[in-house]
Amino acid sequence: MGYPEIDFLYLNEEDMINAGVMDAGRCIETMRDTLSLFGKKDFLLGGPKADEHGLQMNFPQKSDIEDFPLDDGPDRRFMAMPAYLGGRFHIAGQKYYGSNSHNTKKGLPRSILMVTLSDVDTGAPKAIMSANLLSAMRTGAMPAMAASYLANKDSEVLSLIGPGVINKCALICYMNVLPNIKKIKIRGSSAKSKTALAMKEFIEENYPSVEEIVLCESLKEACVDADVVSEAMSVTKENMEEFKLEWFKKGATVFSMGSFLYRKYDDFLGTKMVVDNYGMYQKYLSNFKARGMYDAFGNKREWVIMGIHFVHLVDTGKADRKDVINLCDIVNGEAKGRTDKDDIVMCSIGGMPLEDLSWGYDCYKKALESGIGQRLKLWDSPYMK
Repeated sequence: MGYPEIDFLYLNEEDMINAGVMDAGRCIETMRDTLSLFGKKDFLLGGPKADEHGLQMNFPQKSDIEDFPLDDGPDRRFMAMPAYLGGRFHIAGQKYYGSNSHNTKKGLPRSILMVTLSDVDTGAPKAIMSANLLSAMRTGAMPAMAASYLANKDSEVLSLIGPGVINKCALICYMNVLPNIKKIKIRGSSAKSKTALAMKEFIEENYPSVEEIVLCESLKEACVDADVVSEAMSVTKENMEEFKLEWFKKGATVFSMGSFLYRKYDDFLGTKMVVDNYGMYQKYLSNFKARGMYDAFGNKREWVIMGIHFVHLVDTGKADRKDVINLCDIVNGEAKGRTDKDDIVMCSIGGMPLEDLSWGYDCYKKALESGIGQRLKLWDSPYMK
């Protein structure tokens, strides 16, 4: 029996742009499809229970081995995130990346990402693609997709907390679903940080309908009077500011994609709590407990992810599981989104490799249709059979 030749499509970053990776409208709808399939359980993640976000390799802070790589920064790691997604996608694959906070000194992104798509039956590669923009866009499209169900339709004030690449992509997507935005607040590490000023310039160049842009001096200033708050901070815990629920106006919708430092957990009981993947936050909390970041008496809480706060409230009996709404159930019509104009909605978006696969797949299909990318050969026939 002969073995068929195998090749795959390689897409560099320019190819991805030409294949529509920055198309906010398409990406939002792909995320809607993805969450629908997630709710229908037509997916697999890694691990023995098919529920792992990924497998991460961290470097030690010290070693007796000469020249062993050390964790000399807050974010030096490698991570592999395998998954399968069914429905119209029917694709397997993974996102893989290395990350080092020192990359910025070399003119590189902190994380450098790739996505691989594979044939579900044979395991053969179908595509390998640059994924920094892919990952940023799918991350930004998720809260925008959620906003179509959770934000007040007449929202006019948007607050971007953390003016980096993720919130820039989120902005592109928010403007697709929130057409009445007239004022945008920006909170960076300082009012005139490089990233804050760059975000302001980006808004001025691309969104002339925005009448006012405010560079905020504090986290409180950024939150007060905002209709939609988009948090995508990338800072160490030592440099974080703490949120106060009292800052958010009635009817505010708050999306957290990063680190949401909040210590008065009981305050969340007066809000509408929404998550993209409840089990993921359960797993995070379990891992943090194992690492000694949380004890049996509820002390030493050092985790700063919004969804974990919700799980903690359920675990301690202060909230019922049904009080935390699954975003996928809203998408599938099994739960309601915003039901009261004055509700404060808190939504945790942690992200899943399913989203990388789905958006990567749609960009791959567009590349095939448009003749974009480079075909690379794995073999004409395997050397050993």
